[in-house]
Amino acid sequence: MSRGSFVFSPTALRSLAVDAEMLERQRHSRQAGSYRGYMLKKEARDRAAERPSVSAAAPPAVCRDVVVQNALYTGDVEVLQQLFPRGARVNMVIEPQGGDLRWTTDGEGLWSLTYEQELTTPLHITASRGFADCLRLVLQRGADVDLAPGGITALHEACENCQPECTRLLLLHGANANAVSEDGLMPLHFCSLPESLECAKYLLQYGAAINGRSLEEDDTPLHAAARNGLVEHVEMYLRYGAQVDRPNSEGLTALNAACAQPQERSLLDRYFRVCQTLIGAGANVCTLDQDKRTPLHRACRNANPDVVELLLANGASVNDMDYGGDAPMHNILKVVCFKLSHQPERVVRALLNYGSIRVWPGNLPMVMKHCCESPRTIEVLLNAYSRLKVNDKWVEAVPPESYKAHQYFYDSVFALAQTPRSLQHLCRCRIRIFLDGRVLKAIPKLDLPTFLKNYLLLDYRGYVH
Repeated sequence: MSRGSFVFSPTALRSLAVDAEMLERQRHSRQAGSYRGYMLKKEARDRAAERPSVSAAAPPAVCRDVVVQNALYTGDVEVLQQLFPRGARVNMVIEPQGGDLRWTTDGEGLWSLTYEQELTTPLHITASRGFADCLRLVLQRGADVDLAPGGITALHEACENCQPECTRLLLLHGANANAVSEDGLMPLHFCSLPESLECAKYLLQYGAAINGRSLEEDDTPLHAAARNGLVEHVEMYLRYGAQVDRPNSEGLTALNAACAQPQERSLLDRYFRVCQTLIGAGANVCTLDQDKRTPLHRACRNANPDVVELLLANGASVNDMDYGGDAPMHNILKVVCFKLSHQPERVVRALLNYGSIRVWPGNLPMVMKHCCESPRTIEVLLNAYSRLKVNDKWVEAVPPESYKAHQYFYDSVFALAQTPRSLQHLCRCRIRIFLDGRVLKAIPKLDLPTFLKNYLLLDYRGYVH
């Protein structure tokens, strides 16, 4: 409709003016309301940014509720769902009563024996026991994944107790793979059992420092794995770039640490494989710790014959002295009576075949006294001498019970007081002196029967002649 066709009466014009004024007021009102709403939202956002979250600001609560503790320690996920509904507070410290007594003071000079209190959390309890469903529930309820009231995080405990699924869950929810305990250890240092291999894998995948050091000893994860005889851990750490010859605060490399660890008879092969892996990766077999002890000194002290032979075959020095003046031979002879099941005679034989120094003849009675329960060790040692001055001191050095148990051998030794060594033995000594350090290289190449080669290499016969 054109403007000229519309009838503009005074009443119509006033009505249009009123409508226009009302529309203008409504437009201004909407603009003002929109601006005020924007300012309120902005203020709310600013306050939220300035104000810490409730979980970060509020300290963990102390929980002494037996029902909660029982549900956590038994892994009852259904009860935990009821105890921890959405929005429930899950950052709490639990104080279970330990089994050890300790002295405590009340601050007024009075001391009393009380049961030691351990500090833990729902995360620690579920992670250390492998209750993955319970752990997942607690994490979903917003538990602080790096809370460490007892000095270690839940991730440390999951690794220590070989719980790979719990380790993965914790890392997936942001746990620090390099968290340091109050003792200065990272989670990788806690992977100390063969069953913890999967835990170590997850840690490395989530950024654990392969050459991270403990605070006090400066141990790397490779030190920890070698010290505990963990072959697969050592192999994996080397693949991830572990430094094979990095020393700790005592000057021990991973190879030193593996050789230094006391080893039960059943674990000798594990430690041999660890040393074999480290040497294959380029470990220095002649490295010295702060006491100038080499891996060979340590291996002899622990009477691991396979490791001793491995070190010698790879260039270990057989006659290096430590600060105390002891050579590897001294170290093995000091522990023979404690390591009878370890075949200490093999260690003594290997050292002599690689040119080790011998015991001063005047000290042989003392050696017999300390090694009397291992006739083979004494046999190998005595066969390194062309002449022996056997006297009453030798007889007195052997306890009656040992003599009775090995009478045939000791009778052959004591008979040397009236009889010189046999011509066959003297020939053996002469050949060994001539070869001087080349015994193990030359004798296997000689065109001789096997039993003669073994004889030249100080094989055991059960008597001396």
